[in-house]
Amino acid sequence: MNNLFLLGTVFIPLFAAIIGLFVSRNNRAQRYLSFVASLLTWGASLVVLIQALSDGPQVYNMGGWAAPFGIILVADNLSALFGVMASTVLMGGILYAVHCRDKCVTYPAFMPLFLCMETGLNGALYTGDLFSFFVFLELMVLASVSLVAISDDRLGLEAAIKYLFISGMGTLFLLLGIAAMYATFGTLNLADMGAQLATGERPFLARSAAIMLTAAFLLKSAVFPFHYWQPDFHTTAPTPVHAVLSSVVVKVGIYGIIRMITLLFTEEAALLQQILLVLGVVGIFFGSLGALRTYNGKRLLAYSTIGQIGFILVGIGWGTPFALAAAIIYAFNHAFIKSAMLMVMGLVSSRTNPKSADFETNAGIKRYSIQGVGSKMPALIGILWFLGGMALAGVPPMNGFISKLVIVQSGVAAGQWIALGLAVGAGVLTLTYVFRTWQFVFQTKLPEDALAVKVKPEGDSVLAPTLLIGVSILLGLYARPLIALAEMTVTQLGDPSIYIEAVRLFGG
Repeated sequence: MNNLFLLGTVFIPLFAAIIGLFVSRNNRAQRYLSFVASLLTWGASLVVLIQALSDGPQVYNMGGWAAPFGIILVADNLSALFGVMASTVLMGGILYAVHCRDKCVTYPAFMPLFLCMETGLNGALYTGDLFSFFVFLELMVLASVSLVAISDDRLGLEAAIKYLFISGMGTLFLLLGIAAMYATFGTLNLADMGAQLATGERPFLARSAAIMLTAAFLLKSAVFPFHYWQPDFHTTAPTPVHAVLSSVVVKVGIYGIIRMITLLFTEEAALLQQILLVLGVVGIFFGSLGALRTYNGKRLLAYSTIGQIGFILVGIGWGTPFALAAAIIYAFNHAFIKSAMLMVMGLVSSRTNPKSADFETNAGIKRYSIQGVGSKMPALIGILWFLGGMALAGVPPMNGFISKLVIVQSGVAAGQWIALGLAVGAGVLTLTYVFRTWQFVFQTKLPEDALAVKVKPEGDSVLAPTLLIGVSILLGLYARPLIALAEMTVTQLGDPSIYIEAVRLFGG
């Protein structure tokens, strides 16, 4: 039986984007329409997760065509969990945008593009077809590139053009991998390809496809050394967009990697995991050191994402079920933490004139320091950054502590002492840069020669980051449900036949 809620997770934001174009002259109505659509999408994704947990993988046949010939949507525990994560953060991003007064947010295309980005993201997570994954992924990329290009930051267009060219390389890898898979198996249905690969036969192009798909997923997730597009692209994005890009959009590649090594290339998984482990450890160091030495608050959080993705890759790279569960928990928790902190940094930059998140004054290009700006802000904003910093650094009782704890426990259980020691050592740097920033912005007095700081900020939306930090506290105090859900997800991933048979039963 087709699951209509599954269909709603993808097409509610798409239809709302189309309707939003017809009310483009009323920006307020457009914003509230977008928020209602995101709220409905979140509700649909939550229902899908509940149904997937109680009844097994959920399926919807697009156009009534049966798999493997038709395009289908599939929600097992992994895609349903990631779907809830994505829709929650996107709802928070749109809530922030409702009260945001950045000039770009008032453009008629801004909210429809935001909803298109949500459509592409959800579609990539729920699709059961590799080519549809490519289509949804490119919709997400084109929407996010357009949103960055119209940013108030004058460097936004340059960053968007850079990413467009770099993303083209990832798209090339992805298309070559898709072509190789189709030439080998005659289908692009994930369940059908998984069933054929489960026989143990490995045609020549199959392993080539694995390499190309891995490269594409690593680039989309800004994994070192494919990271070079990310700091510029994310830093210049409008705050509502940046809060989504650095928290959930980069997780699409992580989702693709997990799906690939658990459903398709299970025999090659051990080799791929060794590569991911090395890249993860290097990424933790590189991202943390980059955040420690950067010149901009939003850029600091962009580099931090590179490091946090490294922790997720380390968990996947260790290869044990416990470590994979830890990686899923880390990915889920990180989305709420990073999104909230980016919104708080947006609140800080909105106090400067012109808006800037730079740590150092550079009047030559009209950018000014945020030193001491927090001293003129409500205490709540400083508290939110402090709590977010605790979560990102892994300090109890925040959910970030649970994330790092399960990573450490899985590393001990796997006996990966060298990689674990390096990861924990580099993770200490997170504590350094988040609290140094807190002191610089919120505990330092505003310099006497500083430009005027707005006492009443334009469009501050404290509600969205407050809700996300609240979720982070809740997931820290009551961590057992998420841990149990991650363990159930890994158990399901350990038996690919569950996914394959669900698609064959309901899709055919």
